[in-house]
Amino acid sequence: MSSLPADYMEFVHISKQFPGVLALDDIDFGVPEGSVRALVGENGAGKSTLLKILSGAHPPTSGHIRIADKNVVFENTADAIDAGVAVIYQELQLVPELSIAENIYLGHLPAGPLFIDYARLWENAVESMHTVGLGDVSPKVRVGRLSIGQRQMVEIAKALTRNAGIIAFDEPTSSLSSRETDVLFGIIRKLREQRKTIFYVSHRLEEIFEICDSVTVFRDGRHVSTRRGMEGLTRDMIVKDMVGREIVDIYHYQPRPLGEVALKVENVTGPGLNAPVSFEVRKGEIVGCFGLVGAGRTELMRVLFGVAPRASGSVELFGLPVDIKAPADAIQAGIMLCPEDRKKEGVIPVLSIQENTNISARRHHLRMGFLDQRWEYDNVMDKIRALSIKTPSQRQLAKNLSGGNQQKVVLARWLAEKIKVILLDEPTRGIDVGAKSEIYDIIYRLAGEGIAVVSVSSELPEVLGVSDRILVFSEGELVADVPRAEASQEKILSLALPQESKKHFRGGEK
Repeated sequence: MSSLPADYMEFVHISKQFPGVLALDDIDFGVPEGSVRALVGENGAGKSTLLKILSGAHPPTSGHIRIADKNVVFENTADAIDAGVAVIYQELQLVPELSIAENIYLGHLPAGPLFIDYARLWENAVESMHTVGLGDVSPKVRVGRLSIGQRQMVEIAKALTRNAGIIAFDEPTSSLSSRETDVLFGIIRKLREQRKTIFYVSHRLEEIFEICDSVTVFRDGRHVSTRRGMEGLTRDMIVKDMVGREIVDIYHYQPRPLGEVALKVENVTGPGLNAPVSFEVRKGEIVGCFGLVGAGRTELMRVLFGVAPRASGSVELFGLPVDIKAPADAIQAGIMLCPEDRKKEGVIPVLSIQENTNISARRHHLRMGFLDQRWEYDNVMDKIRALSIKTPSQRQLAKNLSGGNQQKVVLARWLAEKIKVILLDEPTRGIDVGAKSEIYDIIYRLAGEGIAVVSVSSELPEVLGVSDRILVFSEGELVADVPRAEASQEKILSLALPQESKKHFRGGEK
């Protein structure tokens, strides 16, 4: 007979459907009391959605949660808090203008006969702060003056004061120093001794082996495996579970002749880049960029396009230096960017397809200072046909288009320019398989015309499927440049996962 402890908390056949996306598909597993369960998986695997269901932020489409053999329904986050659940997100839920003490006890501040009992508040807060290693800080200090690591500890203290029995940590060490990470792990060990049930979400597999006693792996919104002990478990075994799906060939990759070096980036640094970045892209080449969220991929695209300042280094186009201080400089030079968030930074939702398509290149087609109406119409209709944009009219508002067609409108805008290099940041995010295949065909067409393509994606099969080479980013650094022939899911993901040794090599905390 098995000696495994009974599960204290269970996800029972949880599914979550968003419009056009099945984010979670029949998630069913449990966790014993007094244990630390790692939740791991690639970006978009379903971990964050599950935590939002646990916190009451999202209701499940089907299924339910069971705590201590009782089925529970969380209509909102208040219900989850009342049930003893605390979720500590990577994006901290604190009020910067309030004091540490006020943030810790927000929602249950100690009250006197008429007003808040501040004397009792300060006293209670000092005790809570000692628990999380903030004993040398005044409870009256505004949270906005604290470091990110200290704010993380305030968030943990807030959860503890609510007497939470189930606590989930979402990438808790992403902004912590080595010392702060050690303090956090000490707290988690004490919580385990107190029979708390802990969920720990992290891409840092070294941490999982240090602090967790079991692992659940997600892939594509499904529960792939749960290993109820760490003995015999290896990093490679976890990575294999994370990436073990088959790649359906929707990419139709075909090699093509490459020309001279079109883009040369040498020792470039800027916001979000922790080390100088150097690489080259040839005419007709598709270079994929892969890394976990915050690894430096998007940050590099923004620097190259002039959205973020370049602190050092140089950029050359066909052997000539270019000085890009703003997006207008990049466009003038022939570098175009399709941004990560197309709804906020790509299309203008309240303008028509025609306006969105023509808004950049029309400066070349003015007649005596006025719009060339014939060019306006001919250009947009040409792009609608060339990109197969599905719309009843060129006057359709961008906000009424599907995600895939919005992405095509962003591409249509740049096709009217003289493109030398196109930067694609998550070009297929949030669009269906059919539309993805169409986007890939457009990428191949651009490369076939001699345009240098740099494509960022969080979908590892996509990066492997369309790229001639893959740049791998980790913790703000370019860590590898892998030719297509040498790339595999296991290899690329292993390179992208943060390495503890790299953190110590950079010196850890200062």
